[in-house]
Amino acid sequence: MHTPERYPDLALTNQPAVSTAQAAYYLNRAPQTLRQWASAGTGPIKPLNVHGRLAWPVSKLREVLGAAA
Repeated sequence: MHTPERYPDLALTNQPAVSTAQAAYYLNRAPQTLRQWASAGTGPIKPLNVHGRLAWPVSKLREVLGAAA
């Protein structure tokens, strides 16, 4: 059985953006769902494209999840 990765609490994250896997963890979605959102331009958060990789803004994740900064 695959154990999902564990990431620090979103409130403790001090990075401006996180990877797709980490954002998916916080949103309780599969990473592929976030990739589909990015590809289709849908979803609650628009990712940044950093050298061909998706980066998900922590401030937007907190906003969507209703978490304090």
